[in-house]
Formats: sequence, C-alpha cells, structure tokens
Amino acid sequence: MKRRDFVKTTGLMGGAYAFSGPAALANPFPPVSKNWLDGPMRWVQLAFVERDPGQYDPDFWLAYFKRIHADGALLSAGGVVAFYPTNIPLHHRSDFLGNADTLGYLVEGCRKQGMSIMLRTDPHAARQNVYDAHPDWIAVMVDGQKRRHWANPDLWVTCALGPYNFEFMTQVNTEIMQRYQPEGIFSNRWAGHDICYCEHCTRNFKAYAGRELPKKLDKFDSTYRQYADWRVKRLREVWALWDAGIRKQRPASRFIPNGFPDKVVTGKEADLFFADQQARRGLTAPWSNGKGAKELRSTLGLKPLIGIFSVGIEEEFRWKDSVQSDAEIRIWVAEGTANGMRPCFVKFGGVIYDKRWMDAVATLYEGYHRHEKYLRNTASLARVGVVYSEQTDRNYGGKPWQQKTSDHLDGMYHALVESRTPFDMVNDRLLEPDDLSRFKLLILPNTAALSDKQCRQLEGFVKNGGSIVATFETSLYDEEGKQRPDFGLAGLFGVSYNQQVEGPLRNSYLQLRKDDADSQTRQILTGLDDTPRIINAIYKVDVKPLTQFPSPVTLIPTYPDLPMEDVYPRVPETDTRELYLRQIGKGRVAYIPGDLDRSFWQLLNTDHGQLLSNVVRWALDEEPVADVTGPGVVDVTVWRQEKSMTVHLVNLTNPMMMKGPFRELIPVEADVSVTVPVGATVTGVNLLMSGQTPKFNLSSGKVTVKVPRILDHEIVALNLR
Repeated sequence: MKRRDFVKTTGLMGGAYAFSGPAALANPFPPVSKNWLDGPMRWVQLAFVERDPGQYDPDFWLAYFKRIHADGALLSAGGVVAFYPTNIPLHHRSDFLGNADTLGYLVEGCRKQGMSIMLRTDPHAARQNVYDAHPDWIAVMVDGQKRRHWANPDLWVTCALGPYNFEFMTQVNTEIMQRYQPEGIFSNRWAGHDICYCEHCTRNFKAYAGRELPKKLDKFDSTYRQYADWRVKRLREVWALWDAGIRKQRPASRFIPNGFPDKVVTGKEADLFFADQQARRGLTAPWSNGKGAKELRSTLGLKPLIGIFSVGIEEEFRWKDSVQSDAEIRIWVAEGTANGMRPCFVKFGGVIYDKRWMDAVATLYEGYHRHEKYLRNTASLARVGVVYSEQTDRNYGGKPWQQKTSDHLDGMYHALVESRTPFDMVNDRLLEPDDLSRFKLLILPNTAALSDKQCRQLEGFVKNGGSIVATFETSLYDEEGKQRPDFGLAGLFGVSYNQQVEGPLRNSYLQLRKDDADSQTRQILTGLDDTPRIINAIYKVDVKPLTQFPSPVTLIPTYPDLPMEDVYPRVPETDTRELYLRQIGKGRVAYIPGDLDRSFWQLLNTDHGQLLSNVVRWALDEEPVADVTGPGVVDVTVWRQEKSMTVHLVNLTNPMMMKGPFRELIPVEADVSVTVPVGATVTGVNLLMSGQTPKFNLSSGKVTVKVPRILDHEIVALNLR
C-alpha cells in the first residue's frame, strides 16, 4: 500500500504525506458560493475499483488534474463498495482499504487545488451478506427468482424502488455528506434494471394501479403503461428524498441522478446535470454526443450540462482497461463541447495501464481553459428547432411502417449536419410561445403523437410567423398513441389523411418538375438539376389535398424490378404530389407524406439529403446566422457569450464517420460568413483552437473569414462591443 493511504496513529508520516481523514475533514469546508453550480468547466471522473486502495497513486492523479486545469472532480465514494471507513452496517468497505481513507485523501487534494467535488455512489448491486440480512432488498425476476448480477454472479441486483434505495442508500448519502461535505452526490445505475417483482414493488404497484405487475415490457399494453408512469413517480420520490437529505446537510449541494426517464422532469428538477454519453459503439454516428446534448439542452436551458466521456472502449463487450484512439476521443468531446456540454473524462480504475489517452485529453482541456470565456454561453443563436417526442417514442408504433421510428429523427439530424445548418432540439412538451420565440422554423420528423393542445400550439407558432417542416404520420395520433381520423395538423398541412399508408415502395421514384421561371421550384430542386427523377421514400402516407399546391415533386408509382426485361415504368408520371408547400401569412409549411427522413438515414442517398436540405432552406426563408462552405462534413453550432459570439466547426470528415473509431483526423478548410447581432460592434476575430488571428471582412452586417484548417474542432470567435 502507498504510505499516504495509511492512517498513522504515531503521527510520523512526514509533512508531504500528512493524512487528513474524517476527523480533519469534519472541520468546515470553505463556504460554497451559490454560483458553484455554474463554476466548473472541466471535470474529471475517477471511478475506483475495489483494489485501488493501496495500489494506485493519488498524487499522480492530482498532478494530472492540475496539469489539465480541471476544476471539478467526480469521485467514487460508496454504494456497492465504500472507499472510506464507513460506519453503516452492510455498507461494504473495500477489502483493500485497511484503516485508510482513500476517498478522503483525494478529496482533500482536489480541495487544495480549488476543485468542486461531486461524489459518486452506485446502489445497483449488493453482496451476499446484504441478501442474507434483507432478502426483500433484492430484485426479483418474473419467474420469482432473486436476480443474480448479469456480469458478476457473486453479486445480487438490488431493487431500485424499495427500501434499499429509500432507506439504506439514504443513510449512505447522509454519512458521505457529513464526512466530506461535497457539492453533490451523483448516483450511477440508481434507477433499476427491468421490471422488479419483489414484494415491495408488487404491493406498491397494486396499491397504485389496482393491478398485478405486467409480465413483460410492452408499450402497447395498458398495464405496462401504468407501470411506466408509476415507475417515474417512484423514481421522482427517490430523487426528492435524496436531494432533500443532501441539502439538509449542505444547502448548496445537490443530488444528481445518472439519467432519468423523462427529460422534461430532468430539466425542471436538476440545477445541473451529468450526461453519461461516454462513447459511440457499433454504427453510432459521431454527432450523437451533440444530439444528446441538444435534447437535454431543450429542457435544461443554460443550466450547467456536464458531458461524461470515456477514454475506454464502449463496445458491447467492454474493455475498460484499454483506450480509444486520440482521434475518436477528440471528435466525441468536440461534438459535446460545440453543443454546450462541459467535458468530464471518466477513467475506470486508479491503476493506469495505458496512458496514450492522457496527452489528447490534456490538449483539449488546456485549449478549453485558455478560451474559457468563449465557452460560457449565454444564448444559442440557432433559428431552426428539431422537435423530438418522448411521448411518440412511448406510445407510437406496432404497424409495419412504424418500425425503426428513431430513424426519422436521425435522418433529419444527419441531413441538417451535412447542410451545415445550425439548429437546436425542441421537446414536444415545451411548445409554449416563450419556448419557441427564438425559432423561425420547427421541423417535425414523424412527430406522430401530438395532443390537441400541442397541435394548437404549433398552429399558433405559424400564425405568429413561424414555419414548419413535417414528415410522414406527424399528428395522426394523439398523445396516448390513439389514431385520429385525420391529421391533428391537417389545417396547416392543407391535406387530409386518405386512410392508408403505402409501401414498401419498390422501384418507385420522385418526378422533379423543373420550372426555371418559378423561384420556389428552383430553390426546392437546387442541386438536382441534371436528373428528371430521384428515388422515392420507402413508405408514404396517402393524402388528399384540400387546397391548391405547386407541384415540384410528384409520384412515379412502383413498377417491377425483375426480370430485367420488365423494368420500365407502367405509369411514367402522375399529378400525385410528394411534397406539399404552403405560404401562411409570414410563415411557411412543408409537408412530406413519405418517410423521406427515415429513408435517408437507412440509405444515405445523396438526393434525399439534398431535397431535405432544400426544403429546410425554403421553409426557413431567411439567411442562416452562419453560412459555412467548403469540402467535407462539418457540424456547425452558433452561440452568444457576454462579449462575444462563437461559431463552432466540428470536422466529421472521415472514412470512419459512420463506423468508428476514427484512425486519424483529416483536415478541411472552410469559408465562414456570420451575421453580426443587431447593435453589436465587431472588434476582432480569432480562431481559438489553432490560435490564429485571421484577416476578416465586415460588410452589410456580416463577417466573412477564411478558416484555413479545421482538424477536429475550430471555434471562430467574434469579439463584440
């Protein structure tokens, strides 16, 4: 064991390693500012493993934290393992702890460096002695068997909705707060795994719903829906209980859950939040970290959002002691930072085997530290909002054309990234005028389940001059997933549901009807000039127009694709529109009856991406706040700070973009044009990450600047007065 981990009753450790354990830490900490929540910008997480006490070198980590200018630390404290000398019965003290206080030494070291402290618990598993003393604390499977841990059969899975969390973990939280007075407690895997059939859940759900627990996860089953509602309420009770207990010990401190099944509740209840989006796996797109940030931002607003990223490999079969490539780490972190998250690396285990990640993280953190004032955002300047719908995810689906519903959002998201459109996400339960006032355009990618109230809110948005792009079955179902006889937004779309969905459409096409004299048609068909037709979507809603429409895109019906001799159109063209465009006052409405967004994600057909981009630009009907041209795939976000404005450029150009990890970073260049906020004066332009001061041109309220090289992440900063 490292001698600094021992408690020496003789007092002969020496000044350099003098131990400050619970007795010393019981003294009042420096008072916490009410603004500590918004203070830390660069977080670190060290997730101990049980054998770390006496094995790892805490001073190595403290030196690294100092090197990278970390100002917040998330450290493992208790739950499945206590890394301090706990006095709570059944709270398992690390078998390697001895008389040391591994946690206490690191907390004190971080405090001396001025860091805020968040302590981590994990209540999801327990040992045999817990089972023996309180078998009712253990989760039960549908067959009545107590649940062994899926990854470590020596452990038992605890019930998240019963006394283990409500009573035992409440004691753990209190002890941690009393000993270390952290700024908060972050709980990992606190919300349970699958349906629990223990005696407490069985009795409590029966009292709530008058029913037995559902036998399986089936979102179309009424009993399961009641269970899902009850589970959310029960978890809110745990959250409220723990948070109140923590604040009782230290009013400025908070409980932070690792995830919650309702983002609106998260945004309302949390004063800051840790997004546990550690890395991509499989076919996850690199912009997914930014997408998660945008979704949370839609409910949290500008509350501090910390993005946990892993330096380890997060594939299905996890290798936590190996590391990702530098390029992969840098792109994932860049996406989070560009979308308003504050980075927090997580290292599992204090003993480090592979140090290759450390310089990459240091480079990122050192750069973010130098330019911290440009990362303290006061407002997003995006004028496009993409609606995401948790109630559609919960309540919609089941029919053949309703599979892979998340592909609608992913396809639209990817199309916007490729078109360099700055945009934010909008939660469909936050559609009041104040929520939407900063947007000119809302995009509804098959937002199928909408209440009557939500439909009226969207109509009001258009009445006030906003625009809408909607696809497929948007508003055809109410908030509970019950199908309407017609679209809830039929009045906006100008079409009526014709009682069927067609598809899959094999060998069907979209006819492009060019009209050089019509500016609207030219805009819709930009980039598609050299072809009379492109491939159709895979499914389409059959609709009846209720008014007159232009016809830039119409249907070529399905015809055989085999044998080759029979591959020719039986009906060369029709008057059936596949894009419905309307001007309503100062607003515009585009309705696409096909699943063009989902088809784009599944096929990544360039024509689909171009058409979606054109429709968005037409509906926006204003110059983008930032226009970025040049080669490659570049994700663009735009923010305002107190005395500046920033345009983040994340370079996703890579052969491994859709299947990581990145092997290398491939630089691109870009020309950037930025609309200066009304009333602001530009005093200078900087390229923050490369440290350059480029020449720029200011004309007609726009700054234009050439960015000669974007490696992973460049930030164009306009200094304003």
